[in-house]
Amino acid sequence: MSEKITTFAPRYVYIAQQYKKSKNTIFWLMMKKLFTLALAALSLSAMASEVVIDKETCTVTKDGKTYKLYGKVKIVDSFEDIKVKLVDAFEDVDIKVVDAFEDSCCKVKIVEHFEDVKVKIVDSFEDIKVKIVDTFEGVKKDSK
Repeated sequence: MSEKITTFAPRYVYIAQQYKKSKNTIFWLMMKKLFTLALAALSLSAMASEVVIDKETCTVTKDGKTYKLYGKVKIVDSFEDIKVKLVDAFEDVDIKVVDAFEDSCCKVKIVEHFEDVKVKIVDSFEDIKVKIVDTFEGVKKDSK
């Protein structure tokens, strides 16, 4: 009887080791597939958020929605329409902040309620680059 136990034990250990190896292999294959899917989703979302600036109509189009580059702007931390990076050089748009008459191109009024556009100020991964100016506001580039 003891012979059966001693011959059975190494075989059981061998089967357990093989099961463990196959389980690790399955785990890593699943992780590889998950990583590939995540990478594909990330690249699709990056392509989907193309931003186009139209100089003639003074608008920016993101994800199929068009936003005016003038009017009332609310600065938010989340759920933004456009991500903006404030720069000193190489800007896409020169913006003038005004208290009234924000009805012409690149003149904006900062408000808390009843906004036309919600903007988030970011340091990287921006949709457009903006420079705040006192004079000569306007769109520098036609498209990004």
